[in-house]
Amino acid sequence: MNPDLNKLHAYPFEKLKNLFAGVTANPDLKPINLSIGEPKSPTPDLIKQALIDNIDSLAKYPKTKGELELRSAICNWLLRRFNLPETSLNPERHILPVNGSREALFAIAQTIIDQTQAATVISPNPFYQIYEGAALLAGAELLYLDLSVQDGKLPALDTVDAATWKKTQMVYICTPSNPTGDVIPQESLQHLIQLAHEYDFVIISDECYSEIYFDEQHPPKGLLQASQAYGDHNYQRCLAFYSLSKRSNAPGLRSGFVVGDEQLISKFFKYRTYHGCAMPISTQMASAAAWSDEQHVELNRERYRQSFQAFIEELQDITTINQPQAGFYIWLNTRIDDEEFALGLYSQHNVTVLPGQYLGRSVNGTNPGAHYVRIALVAAPQQCREAAQRIRRFISSHC
Repeated sequence: MNPDLNKLHAYPFEKLKNLFAGVTANPDLKPINLSIGEPKSPTPDLIKQALIDNIDSLAKYPKTKGELELRSAICNWLLRRFNLPETSLNPERHILPVNGSREALFAIAQTIIDQTQAATVISPNPFYQIYEGAALLAGAELLYLDLSVQDGKLPALDTVDAATWKKTQMVYICTPSNPTGDVIPQESLQHLIQLAHEYDFVIISDECYSEIYFDEQHPPKGLLQASQAYGDHNYQRCLAFYSLSKRSNAPGLRSGFVVGDEQLISKFFKYRTYHGCAMPISTQMASAAAWSDEQHVELNRERYRQSFQAFIEELQDITTINQPQAGFYIWLNTRIDDEEFALGLYSQHNVTVLPGQYLGRSVNGTNPGAHYVRIALVAAPQQCREAAQRIRRFISSHC
């Protein structure tokens, strides 16, 4: 067996299951599960219809590189969404479809990490646990850098010394952040790009929440935009990862893409030809339809605005609660132990949230996720309001 498997931590939802073992939730209340970031709105009809219209393609082997129709649709979306120069992206060289961003965020570490020399991978803390597993199974050493929940800036890059940067091969970032919802400013992204060029590491930017935001006039900036602003029009050492799961309420479609540095894309393509992970053609055509339409995405954002408004209205006078910049999570300070908070809320009010310590790692005795819970506002607005009312009662009694 691969000995590195022993380095993997239990997944957050396994920890949550163990926390609730033997505990009975209040049977008088209907359960509301806000622990998992799984969209609950229906998948748009245009996606489902495209799947049906292309069902006969199941008789064909799909290409690892994907169909040009899909890559062109993705390319056109990127140019529009991030206001990129048309000549800066080529669907043949810069874009690779993947089976959801999670799979690709893991696989890219197996492509990038050079195990013949000491390798460090930097991860934000708290974080999406795939980053950790990917780095450990690629044989790298992890360096966790705490996020600032106060200002939403990058992890504390200035605390990293030159010797560590020289060993760094990859840096994971997540913008908008899971779990805090903060968006990394473009200037901070440019600073990271400068470091990447100076020390020769690759930036892996998880941007799967980029299309859930609340100010239509100021959508979140991305790594590609920052690279352009920095003056690197070839996106060297930059890879951005996107998904239809959140944007288009299609988590079961398992569809996303990677875009950026064409040399890195070429290497990742070579890895994936052996990986056996080509996206079915029917899924590709459904994905092309999704990336070509913005109306359903705008409606989706409006529903999330309503959910956040309903939730925050119920709690803003009893606890400190902030509207995140983007994404669909509330990162709530619990004041008491976050496991105690989650367990009490579940047993007494039948609402499930995720303890923040499960999303972080202790460094020098401190876990930056402690005393927080992550609340996924994926339910309908009225259900989010009801959940907030129950949380309000719990806070009034225990916090």
